[in-house]
Amino acid sequence: VGRIHHLYTVIDIGQLAKYGATYWLPLASAANMAQGAACLAVAVRSKNNKIRSMAYPSALSCMLGITEPAIFGVNLRFVKPFIFGSIGGACGAMVASILHLGATATGVTGIFAILLTLNHPVKYIISMAVAMGVAFTLTWLFGTNNEQIKNENKPSENKTEKAEQSAQAMETKAENADVADDGIITAPLSGKAVKLENVPDQTFAQGILGLGAAIEPTEGKVVAPGDGKVETLFDTFHAVGLTLDNGKELLIHVGINTVELKGEGFKAYVSEGDRVTKGQTLITFDMDFIKSKGYQTVTPVLVSNSDDFASVEPLAEEGSEVSIGDKLIKVTV
Repeated sequence: VGRIHHLYTVIDIGQLAKYGATYWLPLASAANMAQGAACLAVAVRSKNNKIRSMAYPSALSCMLGITEPAIFGVNLRFVKPFIFGSIGGACGAMVASILHLGATATGVTGIFAILLTLNHPVKYIISMAVAMGVAFTLTWLFGTNNEQIKNENKPSENKTEKAEQSAQAMETKAENADVADDGIITAPLSGKAVKLENVPDQTFAQGILGLGAAIEPTEGKVVAPGDGKVETLFDTFHAVGLTLDNGKELLIHVGINTVELKGEGFKAYVSEGDRVTKGQTLITFDMDFIKSKGYQTVTPVLVSNSDDFASVEPLAEEGSEVSIGDKLIKVTV
């Protein structure tokens, strides 16, 4: 997805050369604005503070042309908002086509794309209003029935009490926990440390899926950093989610946009629901093959339940060498 959208420019330039306007860019804007509106509906409708704090900025980002936080962090996560966002985008695109709305140049989509349609600003506003209105309304009515979206934060789930509960859980499981009580998470693969904000994907860089660190691997192997359970294993084997025995939830995502490889170059040694022990191999991957296909191998290691803790901080300095088992992340209760 992150690369395919660059093909849009070819379409835009071709239409500009032939017709003096690009009729594709308004359609792309309608799609973006609709996904942003669906995300906004989730934010407004939700009584879950964690979801609201994520959905509001993601919706704005989407309407400014950066769709990844809204699509991957919110809409796809709850499925229906993404579907209704797609329906809204189709409706807005249909109106733009009926109105023969074209942009006089290629560039940004979303709110600021009106600058490219100053010859027909009213048509642009109408098209985007339809896209957003349909997406927002459908999501509001039918896309926010997920319990996680609807439920108001219970008093027992405030940050202080969550921290106390996490501390008690860590004390109870201290003898069996593989990530030490000092909150250290060790590196699940070897390579060079990368700050999360420098990962070339906004979903990871902005901490939408959790805080942590990243590693540019020098060896194609991912191991369990502690005893726990495999909660999620993607069908494409490029990412795995773990719940460690001390309550930390981890997401290890090999590469950027590597889901597009559909499992090529990856091999899994575990299945969902498996118990794993510290150092056990989870995934192996062919770094040369992945790079030959044009994908980056930088691997985010995220604490997906970061909000349950006071802080999640990387320990390895940018560019420093880390090996499997080295200290990578410090989690403070």
